[in-house]
Amino acid sequence: MRFFVVCPGGLEVPLAQELASIAQRPDCKALGAWVIDPTPTSPTGGVGLAAPISAAMALNLHSRIASRVLLQMAESPYRQEEDLYKLASGLAWEEWFSSKQTLRVDVTAHRSPLKSLNFATLKIKDAIVDRLRDVTGDRPSIDTAFPDVRVQAHLTATHATIYLDTSGEALFKRGWRDEKGDAPLKENLAAGILSITGWKPAQTLFDPMCGSGTFLIEAAQMALAIPPGAIRAGMYGDDAKPSRLAYRPLVTSAHGFGFQRLKPFNTPDLKKQWDGLCIVAKKNIEQGLANANKLKMAACDINENMITIVKNNWKRAGLPAQSGVLSNVRQIDALVAKSPFAEPGVMLFNPPYGERLEIKGRGARDALPKNNNSPEFMEFLNQFGKHLKDNFAGWQVDVLTADM
Repeated sequence: MRFFVVCPGGLEVPLAQELASIAQRPDCKALGAWVIDPTPTSPTGGVGLAAPISAAMALNLHSRIASRVLLQMAESPYRQEEDLYKLASGLAWEEWFSSKQTLRVDVTAHRSPLKSLNFATLKIKDAIVDRLRDVTGDRPSIDTAFPDVRVQAHLTATHATIYLDTSGEALFKRGWRDEKGDAPLKENLAAGILSITGWKPAQTLFDPMCGSGTFLIEAAQMALAIPPGAIRAGMYGDDAKPSRLAYRPLVTSAHGFGFQRLKPFNTPDLKKQWDGLCIVAKKNIEQGLANANKLKMAACDINENMITIVKNNWKRAGLPAQSGVLSNVRQIDALVAKSPFAEPGVMLFNPPYGERLEIKGRGARDALPKNNNSPEFMEFLNQFGKHLKDNFAGWQVDVLTADM
């Protein structure tokens, strides 16, 4: 089977490295041979690979950087919308899902000659619905919010490719974030940035502007071998709680991944392989948690409300409160924050640009007119630079910024 693993633009290289690492896991090797496409030299929005259909389960469970795992159904030249209808209607959708399930179709394009992507989407949707009605006598309903099945198509100037989405809700929705700040960093973007920094679990990690704790939690899960899909896979039990985030009950249910709603993945053989992947993952989690006291991580934020959110998110992410990390998560101004560890390590942070940094305890990340050149903000940068120079000699400092 052919897959395209979607990621945030610019993270193709770390994604390719991660895919190679997943493919080398003994439990993933047992699924069959994987052939990963050459690493893209320019942003493509993802990485392709050929692998057994069961690889979809491993990719969704283990990839931290992926946004979605798309299973390629067909590829063909096209010139007009009717060609898309013929391509989609020729696929045996009835072998993948039933007419009782809800459907959503999305189309993306790059240099497509078609004038309307909405019309292209409509033609593909009509083709799928008509096919199922002709074969089963019934047609699926459309649900654009929370569909059972997602179909995606990508159009280039000459070719159309149709995919089944095996992820369901985007994979950055891990299931542990009940609370967030005003500008949270997506979990898979945080994981990709961690990969780029070269940080290793044995190293110290410090985030002096931690917000809701995304860098900290992603790093801790990596260090303790907790898969990003652990909550979706039901490894902590089916305990979805009411949430302000509508997706949380969806991704923490027994059907947290899109592939679990597709017929081939509910055959005895693939169910057995999925159970095997989960058993291995649970054993790895147990071994990882035994080393939780070795984590050397700390974080702070000027807003005390964010510190409460970090600690709540930490616990929901399956991370142990007794690891000692939470005692190193404090409400402190970044201008005076220091690492609790003697040895240098990696400092990684995402500054709240254009926001009122000087207000302590409240509103620290409440959006204001974005003026990165304001005298107050420039003075903060000068002071923080001096603070780094005086107190973080030998550290590697990584900053997420659009200002080159």
